[in-house]
Formats: sequence, structure tokens, C-alpha cells
Amino acid sequence: MIFKYGDNVDTDVIIPARYLATSEPNELKKYCMLDIDEEFNQKVQVGDIIVAGKNFGCGSSREHAPIAIKASGIKCVIAKSFARIFYRNAINIGLAILECEEASDRIDVDDEIIVDFHTGEIKNLTKDETYKAGAFPEFMQKIMAADGLVGYVRQNTQK
Repeated sequence: MIFKYGDNVDTDVIIPARYLATSEPNELKKYCMLDIDEEFNQKVQVGDIIVAGKNFGCGSSREHAPIAIKASGIKCVIAKSFARIFYRNAINIGLAILECEEASDRIDVDDEIIVDFHTGEIKNLTKDETYKAGAFPEFMQKIMAADGLVGYVRQNTQK
């Protein structure tokens, strides 16, 4: 399923500040997107994708926002652009994100898409279209495969 949002989705609507008493992912996911989409938690399933406009994740620098999204089961966030601190936090916790203006504009909520993180290709099976996002460099792919920076460091210091 695709969840589609507009520009400037800030961290306060991704995870409202009133629910920040914890950093436990299973608790945070209960309130993910609550202030922008009250039905998100009833609908979201593992493997779903968020598609958004410009400046996704703007606002505070808290890691809670990408943690809540990832804990909700979201496979990937595709946006025209991301706030820089959100981008870094997403990589650090292993949440896949892709910047692609064309995909953001063309993907609709009922579309079926496949993402290839190694090439940056986003295939819209519904519309028979392919969009090209920037692929992550190899070292970032390794961080993502390790479920984030902490996992990557653990893997590479236990050798």
C-alpha cells in the first residue's frame, strides 16, 4: 500500500511530541503519523511505502520520527527531498529513503511499486513506468543491510 503526503511533513506530525516519553519502537509506532493521518496505524502493513513531496522530515532533529516509521513496517519513504537531519537519522537507524521528484509526482495511492535499492530504480507496475532515484553508495547500502549504523559497527568490530 502507498501512503501519500504533501510537502513539509514535519517530525511533529510523524510522531507528535506528546508521545515522546519513550524511544521504544513498538510504543512509538502506535502514534506514527497520527496528526496527519488518523487511519495510518489501522491500515499500515509491513512492506508499505510512504510517498511525499518536498522537505519530508523537517522540524526537530529527533530520531523518534524515522524510528516510528520503520517500526510501523514501512519499507521505504520516497520523497522529492528530505530534511537533512531526517535523512541522516533515517540512514543511522536503517530506514530506506529515496529522493525522486518524478516518483513523488507520478505515484498514486493505488499503484503497485517495486523498489531496487541497489540501482535506485522505482518501478510502477500499475502505470508501467520506471523512475530513477539516486542509488545509495555501497557503504550506505551496507549500513542499511545491517539495520542501521549501530548494527553495521557491531558487524565490523566483531571480526
